[in-house]
Amino acid sequence: MPTVRIAILATVLVGLAGLFACNDKDADEQQTSASEAAAGQQTAAQKPAAKPEADEGEEGEEGPATPAAVAAEKPAPQQTSGKQFVYNFDSDTSGQLPAKFHSAKTGGGTHEKWMVTVDPTAPSKPNVVAQTSTDQTDYRFPLLISDEGSFQDLDLTVKFKAVSGSVDRAGGLVFRLKDPNNYYIVRANALENNYRLYHVVNGRRSQFAGANFKVTSGEWHELRVQVVGNKIACYYDGNKKIEATDDTFKDAGKVGLWTKADSVTSFDDLKVTAK
Repeated sequence: MPTVRIAILATVLVGLAGLFACNDKDADEQQTSASEAAAGQQTAAQKPAAKPEADEGEEGEEGPATPAAVAAEKPAPQQTSGKQFVYNFDSDTSGQLPAKFHSAKTGGGTHEKWMVTVDPTAPSKPNVVAQTSTDQTDYRFPLLISDEGSFQDLDLTVKFKAVSGSVDRAGGLVFRLKDPNNYYIVRANALENNYRLYHVVNGRRSQFAGANFKVTSGEWHELRVQVVGNKIACYYDGNKKIEATDDTFKDAGKVGLWTKADSVTSFDDLKVTAK
């Protein structure tokens, strides 16, 4: 009889030991799962969000639904093939607008400030023309428009230097301009390190081609655009960066210079040839 009692007692003890072992195992597994989940959440929180790649192609339309009113452009004679104008600004008065140009603006913000200045680094010394206003209105595009002629097919070049700007630091060439709310613009941006081609229609701009590469501030670079029919080729420092076709503006228009927002940008040796 005592033997039977001992056997029963041993069986009960073994069962209790197994039960405690299972409970310990379950607790360990739950603790491990909780630790792994917390570690996963911490890793996800510490991992920086991926930066989207800059788009080289088309972008959405930008600008106000109702464009700011602009003055009508005075007509300029369309130039025949081979006719060329060159502007180095060296005979213009420092502190004034260059002769045969007028200033304008697409978008909002304060009045644009274009003037001839002396620059010892100028590609053709001593003068350059610069946009010096630092208004930080984002959708604000100062223009300097040539009044001598209009061009349909053309070869247009300029040297530019991005000097400063915290909202933007850019310079560009305007062509086939009808008025300050309707034109093509190709521009290089030293903050974004890209080159973009837009058409501006009724004060709203749309990108239809572009390229990404390093654009340095404080150095002179050359922008060039060639247009024949609806074909547009854009160059940066002699290298073709953009090729596109577009039918937005088919007729002849004026040419000019462009900046954005608080960009302080200098330009020299603007040259346009009718094709």
